[in-house]
This record gives sequence, structure tokens and C-alpha cells, in this order.
Amino acid sequence: MEQIIIGMDIGGTTAKLGLISNDGVIISKWEIPTNTNDGGKHIVDDIWNSVRQKLKHLHYNEEQVLGIGVGAPGFIEDETGFIYEAVNIGWKNYPLGELLSNQSKLPVFVENDANVAALGENWRGAGNEVANLIAVTLGTGVGGGIIANGRVVNGEAGIGGEIGHIIMDTHGAECNCGRKGCLETIASATGIVRQAFESAENLPDSKLAKHVNIKGTITAKDVFQLANEGDVEAKQIVAHTTDILGLAIANMSVTISPAKVLIGGGVSKAGQPLLTAIAEAFKRYALPKVYQSCELKFAQLGNDAGIIGAAFLVKQKLEKKVFGEKI
Repeated sequence: MEQIIIGMDIGGTTAKLGLISNDGVIISKWEIPTNTNDGGKHIVDDIWNSVRQKLKHLHYNEEQVLGIGVGAPGFIEDETGFIYEAVNIGWKNYPLGELLSNQSKLPVFVENDANVAALGENWRGAGNEVANLIAVTLGTGVGGGIIANGRVVNGEAGIGGEIGHIIMDTHGAECNCGRKGCLETIASATGIVRQAFESAENLPDSKLAKHVNIKGTITAKDVFQLANEGDVEAKQIVAHTTDILGLAIANMSVTISPAKVLIGGGVSKAGQPLLTAIAEAFKRYALPKVYQSCELKFAQLGNDAGIIGAAFLVKQKLEKKVFGEKI
């Protein structure tokens, strides 16, 4: 009898759901809206009802399901799936793992969504199952996941791997976490836009400032495009951003010594020039031995990383599977 795993990647707008084979192939994937009304209390019912319908439609019975893996935002107790807080959904002190297990009568394993995406990339994406890996997601914020000695890093408080909140400038811009100068305030799409508006204000005659005045706004994509066209101010923003990213990765690498660093998220669509600039900065700041043993690559799985990583989480918990080892 074919065995399958249910992978879930719950976000503030949609929940990505998938039926995954035991070797990481997506059998079926779909999305449903995330109902954040009433503190998100309807989400578990909505998700499980959708999964049951899909299982029935594809003629799977629940006895074929090994378990459910879930990637969710926020600070999570990984052993129980208890979510201390997920601001964009409305969960606070929310027993997600227990509720979903009670609904499904299946083993349920919950992990931070960025960590789950790192698991997915390492299992069936660009990581190729290395034992030590850093995944950096450059989107609206900066997310990340760390795999050390074959296992994802959570830490005691469930916030291990929060790469976006490494402080890079103690006098920098305010971050949503309440501190100043976090990596997220510089290297995210939001951080790049912030730098662009500051540049436009300080240099009102620049090409970048003229773009802001004409369009009324600017995006990270616009900044990279202007930099490609040779605009001095845009090039400075890109250079500063990639320099800070390279420094952050170098600092992380002396503690983890990764075999691979994977760069993903919307900002990564800037392409090879972005990756090359980050790699050059990483080389400048990293210990030579660390740099020589590490490869920087783009992530490959895109939006599928979460559900595939959630499936791997089930395998890891049930089969004691560890990256870099033969079990």
C-alpha cells in the first residue's frame, strides 16, 4: 500500500497544502485562503476539511498517511507544535499541533516555516542533503533556516535561525522586532526600498529621486533595474545591501561552517549579479577555510519548499532521518 505524507505551509494569506510521496515527490498541491478572523481559530478546521476532501478525491484513505508536517510562522515549541505567537495570523499561545492531531488522529509535527523551507531545499532542492546548511530568504523581511549536523536548529526559545534579526548596525533603522539595525532592515525588499527613499530625499537631483517623484513610489526590483542601468545611487544601495549580506553570512559561518548557503525569496530574482556580489562580500569577510569549503547557490524549490520540507519533517521525526548520515 502506497504511503504518503501531508505537507502544510501556513501563511498569513494562504495555506499551501500538498500530498507528498515518501521520497519527496509532490503528488498533488493546492492552496486555500487563511481565515485569520477570530484570532485564526478556524484555520485548523478549514485545512483538515480541505485535506480530507483531497484524499477522498484522489482515492487515498487516511491509513496510508504517515503523518502531517506543518510549517507555520512565529515562535514554536518544536516538540509539541505549541505556537507562542504568530502575529500575522493572530495566534498567541496556540496549541496548533494538539488541535490538528485531535482533528486528524495522525502524528503531527510543527516547525517554523523558514526552518521547514530549509529542510525542503536540502532534501529535494539545491542543498543535496548536506549536513550543514544555511538558507536565507530575502522577501518582505529576511527569513532563514539553519541545519547543523543534519538537524534543523531551533534553540531553547524556538527562535534559532532567525537570521533576519542579526543586528548589523546598532544605530540603524528601527526593526519590527523593536530593536535597531537588524539585517532585515537592510537586506529585505522593505529595507532596500527604505534605503532608496532615504537616498532620494538626500539627493533630490539623482536619477533614483526622479524615479520616485514620477512614480510616487519605488520597489526593490526598480532599484536593481536602475543599478543595472548604471545609476550611481542605486548601485550604491545594491553594493551596501550585498556587502551587509556577505558579512552576515560570514559571521554565521564561523559558528556553523556550512557546506552550502542558499539564497531565495523574491529579492533573489535579481539574478546572478546579486549572488556574485554576495559571494564576493562573503569571501572578503569569511575565514578562508570557511569560504573554501562553502558553496553559495540560489534556492530551487520556490513556493514548494515549505510543503516538501514539512513532509521531510515527518520522515525525520518518525524515521530518525538525519542529513549527512545513512540511517
